[in-house]
Amino acid sequence: MAIQNAYLQGVYEGLAKRNPEQKEFLQAVEEVLESLEPVVAAHPEYEKAGLIERLVEPERIIMFRVPWVDDAGKVQVNRGYRVQFNSAIGPYKGGLRFHPSVNLSILKFLGFEQCFKNSLTGLPMGGGKGGADFDPHGKSDAEVMRFCQSFMTELYRHIGPDTDVPAGDIGVGGREVGYLFGQYKRLQNEYTGVLTGKGIPFGGSLARTEATGYGLAYFVDEYLKSRGDSFEGKNVVVHGSGNVAIYAVQKVSQLGGKVLACSDTHGWVEDPDGIDYTVLEHVYNKKRSGHDKGVTLAMYVDEKPNAVWHEGDGRGVWQLPCDIALPCARENTLLLEDAQALVANGCKVVGEGANMPTTIEATTYFQENGVAFMPGKAANAGGVLVSGLEMSQNAEHLSWTFEEVDGKLEQLMRGMFHNVDDTAKEYGQEGNFVMGANIAGFLKVADAMLAQGVC
Repeated sequence: MAIQNAYLQGVYEGLAKRNPEQKEFLQAVEEVLESLEPVVAAHPEYEKAGLIERLVEPERIIMFRVPWVDDAGKVQVNRGYRVQFNSAIGPYKGGLRFHPSVNLSILKFLGFEQCFKNSLTGLPMGGGKGGADFDPHGKSDAEVMRFCQSFMTELYRHIGPDTDVPAGDIGVGGREVGYLFGQYKRLQNEYTGVLTGKGIPFGGSLARTEATGYGLAYFVDEYLKSRGDSFEGKNVVVHGSGNVAIYAVQKVSQLGGKVLACSDTHGWVEDPDGIDYTVLEHVYNKKRSGHDKGVTLAMYVDEKPNAVWHEGDGRGVWQLPCDIALPCARENTLLLEDAQALVANGCKVVGEGANMPTTIEATTYFQENGVAFMPGKAANAGGVLVSGLEMSQNAEHLSWTFEEVDGKLEQLMRGMFHNVDDTAKEYGQEGNFVMGANIAGFLKVADAMLAQGVC
């Protein structure tokens, strides 16, 4: 499906001309603009105000070098970024990603998606994203600390609790957030909630670690309930075995589903007894230990001998017959051929636990073949939602119990499903959750931008 509206097509062509090499960013923008055609057609004031042209350009991009010294005494240099995309409804909010694949295209795509995801939560948060092409895997704790301190020495001047509140993402867990927070406090001489995903002893929120995976399960479960169904007795496959995947596995199991398989970059594991999230936690913690060389998901079978390890591409999980598929790894890891295999093997629901893990071709195939497709900007919003709740707790100098936070997460994720569902119905696209999420997220941001004038 191509963009039909002349105004939106013109905006997209201009963007593609200026950023021809940024394929991930252009992919994300194209998918959103296609969804917005009926809204823009009904609101000529958006074109008059140049709103879409402003929406697709970040308000600010910060790029900087990050020099640090490794354990051998050698100076290393990485590139750091912060993309502050849109602050119409609140301070910039979005994660930091430390991974060799990080570049401006990926961070702009993530920041753009974050604008709508944060809008959907109902909390006052704008969109942003950042990170570096640094790989924490195989690095000692001391090396990770030195890198994080150097990274924050530049970033600190651009962020703040009412300006920009970063969090973790791929490669940035509790260890990294702790080092980043310590350096910010050291440089600014103040103790504020400038980062979320912090440790519990210094302002973190209970249930933040579990939030994205739990939220994904709650969102999909609410879809099932709205159709008179549930997770009970459903077979589920998960792509990924990191933080999101672990707690999606746990919550799906608690809701009555059975996760048959999950994966990492070295292969995938199949467990006929159902994947045990506690074993995934053990492997994940070893990967994050600073002594992680040679650690892979293959270690799962050491604790679960009935399980089978398949070395190779983790996308092998998509070949298994299942009722529900949850892609929880990285962008563009569920391809058209994977979608075809899932449909052929009876999959009826796909919920994105990662950001844009499904290609446009695969998404279209799912929709054309009657699969309920839940886009990441809605289905995986649980993490940033609880980050917003962490900001609230920090501002009030309070700490809520795990049950309080989890209860708010569940309530808001289930409510978000109905907002997305109702919006799709309102625009004559019942069951099209991509369009429902894009439009519902866009409208709040657009109204705020119009009210604030040309800025």
